[in-house]
Amino acid sequence: MIAEALAREVLALARARGLRIATAESCTGGMVAAALTDVAGSSDVFDRGFVTYSNAAKEAVLGVLPATLAAHGAVSEAVAAEMASGAQRNSLAELTVATTGIAGPGGSEYKPEGRVCFGLSLGGQTQVETIDFGPLGRAEVRLAATQHALQLLQRALTA
Repeated sequence: MIAEALAREVLALARARGLRIATAESCTGGMVAAALTDVAGSSDVFDRGFVTYSNAAKEAVLGVLPATLAAHGAVSEAVAAEMASGAQRNSLAELTVATTGIAGPGGSEYKPEGRVCFGLSLGGQTQVETIDFGPLGRAEVRLAATQHALQLLQRALTA
């Protein structure tokens, strides 16, 4: 499985750099954390995962501002950035990745099914991006978002 090989590589790279990882997930519901922790021995690198599916959880657990949610909605780069930063603040990790999106079914003209916003925080610097995976179906969007989150971690660790 591609995610397994990628997770192994991410963990090896983080281990070599002496970095710990945490995840903040909404639409992926813990799938990124599961991919990392499926690898035996990951506990020396993976610190924790936050599954914050509701807006209330994003606020309470990660410190996402209610004003950010009101202005941009949960599926936004602004919220992804605050999720990634919040995961870093509330963990022992130096590297965090966040996912928030619309796995489907459904969506809207402005936020279509398959849109996922990602946040990546390394050493206090946060980057965001949005990927439109398209209406692949709920399971496939979540798998694609998990894979992409792992790729973001990989890129951050090889930069």
